[in-house]
Amino acid sequence: MRAPIGDFDNALPAPEALAGLTAPVAEAVRNWQGSVPAEQILYVDTDPDLADTAVFVEHYGADLPEVSANCVVVAGKRGGETTLAACLVLSRTKVDVNGTVRRQLGARKASFAPMDLATGETGMEYGGITPLGLPAAWPVLIDSAVLDLPYVLVGSGRRRGKLLVPGKAFAEIPGAVVVEGLGV
Repeated sequence: MRAPIGDFDNALPAPEALAGLTAPVAEAVRNWQGSVPAEQILYVDTDPDLADTAVFVEHYGADLPEVSANCVVVAGKRGGETTLAACLVLSRTKVDVNGTVRRQLGARKASFAPMDLATGETGMEYGGITPLGLPAAWPVLIDSAVLDLPYVLVGSGRRRGKLLVPGKAFAEIPGAVVVEGLGV
């Protein structure tokens, strides 16, 4: 099947590509309950050696910077307690960690989680963290601009491969909190 965005050789419905996903992402796809059918979530195989943004865009499509989103893990701290959360913003923006995230989590201080903590807690590879399959207790803060796109390119849980997800589907993942102005 032809991918709706980018210049990918082959796009598969994610339920047909479970073997290429990490266990938590495969489980999320297998148990998908959203109004968007799971078959509309697509998997595209990508070369991890082409993961650098400039090289990736040159190889897979000049339109991708406008339809890509980054998922990062953040840690909010207050009174000795740490709350982990994920943030999904368009790749052309940055997560407002010290403002919007801190307020949303009710934290005194918020920062990006260390790589080993993020990968250990998610079961995903660094550079491939995606909002599908995150721990159930986590809030998943989603910039409202992501929902407006017909398809969004995000990680697949691994450095190899990406998911193409209808933007509106992100509002339906467990723990989703749509936030205006999360990406600045």
